[in-house]
Amino acid sequence: MRFVQVATVIAASMMIIIGAWCWGDPESFAEFANWPNHTHFLHDSGAFQIGIGLTMLAALRWRDVLAVVLGGFLFANTLHVVNHIMDRNAGGTATDPLILGSFSVLALAALVIRLRQLRITRTEADETTVEARR
Repeated sequence: MRFVQVATVIAASMMIIIGAWCWGDPESFAEFANWPNHTHFLHDSGAFQIGIGLTMLAALRWRDVLAVVLGGFLFANTLHVVNHIMDRNAGGTATDPLILGSFSVLALAALVIRLRQLRITRTEADETTVEARR
């Protein structure tokens, strides 16, 4: 199991590092990768790579698949919203940040509810264990 955890951390770190480079300095990344320098698409690529890396790390900590997926989506999509705000002159529509942002709000609400459900379930399990020991 240790190998799997270490491999996950290494792969996640690379996704986050490359994603941050792509997101933070798209021109430099495009030159290095020999890609066309399309700032908005490179920002998007970086946002989603960072989201994948953080989702991988969250999977090491959280055992609930729904919580992991919602958390990863929330982070990646919120960075995507930031991209549409930063790159508003590069195309798209004025409503893109609002539409995309509404999905982040929805994911946040679902994540909060899911974490509360897990906390309640864990508390009930703890109480059942205490009752059984009496």
